[in-house]
Order: sequence, then structure tokens, then C-alpha cells
Amino acid sequence: MSPRERIICALDVPSADVALRHVERLREHVGVFKVGLELLMAEGPSVVPRLQAAGAKKIFLDVKLHDIPNTVVGAVRKLACLGVWAITLHTFGGSKMLEAAYQAALEAAQEAQREPPLLLGVTVLTSLSPTVLKQELRIDEPMEELVVHLARLAFQSGCGGVVASPQELVALRAAFPDPSHLFITPGVRPALRMADDQARTLTPAEAVRRGASYLVIGRPILTAQNPVEAAQRIAEEIQGALEES
Repeated sequence: MSPRERIICALDVPSADVALRHVERLREHVGVFKVGLELLMAEGPSVVPRLQAAGAKKIFLDVKLHDIPNTVVGAVRKLACLGVWAITLHTFGGSKMLEAAYQAALEAAQEAQREPPLLLGVTVLTSLSPTVLKQELRIDEPMEELVVHLARLAFQSGCGGVVASPQELVALRAAFPDPSHLFITPGVRPALRMADDQARTLTPAEAVRRGASYLVIGRPILTAQNPVEAAQRIAEEIQGALEES
């Protein structure tokens, strides 16, 4: 992959009109566009073909499905027919949910004569700190060990990748050295940007050095004075990290 192909631009915006403008501007400078709950709730699944028509070659549906297996299967079957690149599910839904979603994605894509979407298991949200994990959620297992465990559950259940904080990447790559295991990393912020509401962040270069496959970056690109230049600078930073490694 080229450095720009590793950038997933998060379209965390309130309307299709805004999202379409970003796609038209950035389609040659990032590899993937992420559609999250805000945009999906505002516009519905019909926003996906509109973005594709505007030049979004790869779309990542970040819906974080987490429900009983039958409900998740129904949702995955509908989403898989859209021709999206990837769909997220919470690993806390357990292996039965993840396995059922994997089979549903394969079957639905085959029926629609499309490539099946990549299923990505969300491990622990980057907004959660170890303190919150322990004190509020009553999970005593160390963050790193928990994330590796959840990633193993995801891969064994058919997921092609996992979503994890960049701070767990070294442990993940040590546990899963096969390059076919993809690590999608939110919580990435250029050095001059604040962390916003993310609790566990790193810069793009640091994340790539630790083994990230893709970087999810939204506000540092979309709210920049010149979004194209911001994306290009991030790609240059990724290139530098790849050359070093």
C-alpha cells in the first residue's frame, strides 16, 4: 500500500452534502472513507452509493454492531449488499455473534454478487482509559492483555482485522505477526494536534512504526485550514516511518 492508502478519513459530519464535499476534495489523497453513526443516522444507508458515486472507492462502515447474533446477522446481511470495504463489530459481543456475522457477510455478498466486506472487531474504545475500565466497568485485566485477548477472539471468529488503540500495537504485532492480520488504529493525532476526546493516542509515524495497517484520522484533516495539505503531510509522515522501519 502507498502511504495515502493507509489513511482512513473519518467522515464524522452531520450531512451527506458535507460528506460529499470532503470526498470530492480528498478522494485522491486518502485511501478509505469512514462512515460512522452520525452520518448513517442522518442519511441512512443510501448515503453509501452517493459517496461511491462521488469517488469514495473504499468505504468503511463504522457501526460497531453489538447485539444478539440473530439481530447482528440481519444488520450485516443488509450492509454487506452495499459493496462496502469493511464493517465494525464489538468483540464484546462474543464468538457466536462474530462467527454468525462472518457467515452472514459471506452469504449476503455472494447473493448480491459483490466482494464480501472485511469484518473488523473493535477491541477497547480509544476513549476508555485503564482507570475507567477498572473503576466503572469492573474489568481488572490489564489493558494490553485484554486487547490481545479480544483480538484473538476476533481473528478466530473470521474477522480480518481489529480496531485498537495505537498504544496496544506492539503487543498485538507480537501476538499476531502475520501481515494478513490487519490493525486499524484510531486515536491518531499529528504531533501539533490535541487529543480531543481520545484517551490513548499516538502520532501517525509512531503508530506505523508500531505496526498499524491503517490509520483512522478525522478532525485533523477535515478541520484543517487546507484538508488536502493536511492529508499530504500525514502521508509524508507515514512514508518516513515506513522507510525507517
